[in-house]
Amino acid sequence: MSVGTRVDVAIRGVRVDAPVRRAGGAGPSDDGHLVMGGVGAAIPLNPDSPYLVRDGRLWLGETDLGLPVQPVRRPRFYDLVTADGVPYEKIAKLHGTDVLATTVVQTCVRYGEADRCRFCTIEESLASGATVAAKTPAQLAEVAEAAVRLDGVRQMVMTTGTTAGPDRGARVLARAVRAVLEAVPGLPVQVQCEPPADLSWITLLKDAGAAAIGIHIESLDESVRRRWMPGKATVPVAAYEAAWDEAVRVFGRNRVSTYLLAGLGEDPAELVAGAARLIDRGVYPFVVPFRPMKDSLAGQDGVPGPATGVVREVTEQVAALLRAAGMSGAEQRAGCAACGACSALAVAGG
Repeated sequence: MSVGTRVDVAIRGVRVDAPVRRAGGAGPSDDGHLVMGGVGAAIPLNPDSPYLVRDGRLWLGETDLGLPVQPVRRPRFYDLVTADGVPYEKIAKLHGTDVLATTVVQTCVRYGEADRCRFCTIEESLASGATVAAKTPAQLAEVAEAAVRLDGVRQMVMTTGTTAGPDRGARVLARAVRAVLEAVPGLPVQVQCEPPADLSWITLLKDAGAAAIGIHIESLDESVRRRWMPGKATVPVAAYEAAWDEAVRVFGRNRVSTYLLAGLGEDPAELVAGAARLIDRGVYPFVVPFRPMKDSLAGQDGVPGPATGVVREVTEQVAALLRAAGMSGAEQRAGCAACGACSALAVAGG
């Protein structure tokens, strides 16, 4: 699969019947989960896309691109219900082919319209009834055990809406990690949260058993941060830098990642330069094209996705920087970079 095709499909979406799909929630969504050319991919489902899956291959209009594509099958653990009566699918979702993902707390203190990240829909899946507001450690442990046993899940991602306390959600993540690893010893788990005010929480997350951590800034450009994520922009970049450095000290080089969204208006050259600085710190810059999800503020305003050429150029340049530094997403063991389904970095060699 070429990088250009992978990026273009990620932006323009695809027409396909995908049994494993997600609408709303934290991170990129409104997608279906596929295996494209042997690689997991989370692709927007777009009924107007020129791309479609027909007879197990990717087509662009009436042109067969020769790329094998299969939807990820519906996992068996989706058919189960927790001991306290909640469908497993409302506790955690299958991402890609073998990643279990959950938003432990589905609410965010920054979700008021004045503070909300314009690309985020974390509370929309809650409002639709697709999930529950808070997942207990016992529920997460029960679902993780079944997902590993029944469907071959090999890693887990735990994110959370930002909480009001100075730990920013790290407390609930630590409890959840401990419970899951008691049920499934050795399962690699990545945790994701904002920089905690007390950086000792990073060590506590590692001590709980987390294998990797994501501390996501989305953009290093201050004007972009203020415009796109006014609540998160109140946390200065310096606080992220301190958290990344501490996380690299605790978890190790290339066990720490951050999202960088291409298409928010940041100069592409500056985005690549920022990614280079992150790599120098030992932080993996997970470059993902901005996705204008329908229930996000940006989606409601009709903000378009980024240009394919820009995202391809940024992706290829950042992948080259990662290769030169000897860093790859797969080496993170768990997390968005290890999964890679929302980005073209893995196809580009990063």
